[in-house]
Amino acid sequence: MKGKVVVITGATSGIGQVAAETLAGMGARIVQVARDQSRGEAALARLRQRAPGVAHTIHYADLSQLSQMKQAAAQIAASETRIDVLINNAGALFSSRQVTEDGLELTFALNHMSYFVLTHGLRERLVASSPARVVNTSSDAHKRAGLDFSDLQSARDYSGFKVYGRSKLCNILFTRELARRLAGTGVTANCLHPGFVATRFGDQSGGALSFGVRAAKLFAISPEKGAETIVYLASSPDVAAVSGEYFYQCRATTPTREAQDDDAARRLWVETAKLAGLDA
Repeated sequence: MKGKVVVITGATSGIGQVAAETLAGMGARIVQVARDQSRGEAALARLRQRAPGVAHTIHYADLSQLSQMKQAAAQIAASETRIDVLINNAGALFSSRQVTEDGLELTFALNHMSYFVLTHGLRERLVASSPARVVNTSSDAHKRAGLDFSDLQSARDYSGFKVYGRSKLCNILFTRELARRLAGTGVTANCLHPGFVATRFGDQSGGALSFGVRAAKLFAISPEKGAETIVYLASSPDVAAVSGEYFYQCRATTPTREAQDDDAARRLWVETAKLAGLDA
């Protein structure tokens, strides 16, 4: 990874932080996208301590807002002459339904739309830098999920865990279609289940959901363990030519039948592009 540029979201804590610091220790220059400035500056300081003399940078954006997703992508594309790896890792779980200023359900906006919009904005830079990689953090939570294209914003049917699972299904379908569209460019796209990890995830969900998540973390794995597959997909020569797969514990594994539906993946791509105001 020496001299390579890695763009990563959700890296101010948890598995994203561990992945960013590990890749920096391997020689990569890290470009972070973060929402909270105080946590962002602390993360940047840790990176500079881990890999001194490397010009790690950070861009601030609320990745639940379409305008800020696009702005972050445009800023990074303009400031970076090459991007070797893009790691989409930002995400959250919410106990009650919330709607963004774009009219999108918050989980869908943050966990899925941000992956799509940021990748779209950096696609040309990734292709020009090939061989390059896109790594998307998903979850086995997708195993209890299905997509209803007539209610992508979960207006009729909302529960925190169910909607979170749908967003993780979207991550896998997005990865499959992205891999198909990137075939022949030298850019690969893979996704992963990190395991159930003891991080800040879910702490701000609200209500009984936050309490339940915190209690379950007593049995969770460490962020260091959870980050291993992210680092593997971003750096290992073993997967340099692998694309469109779903990984767990650094091995390709099979997601649900719903997550392998290529027609659904294509339709989700088209619907997402419309919602984002981007060309499909």
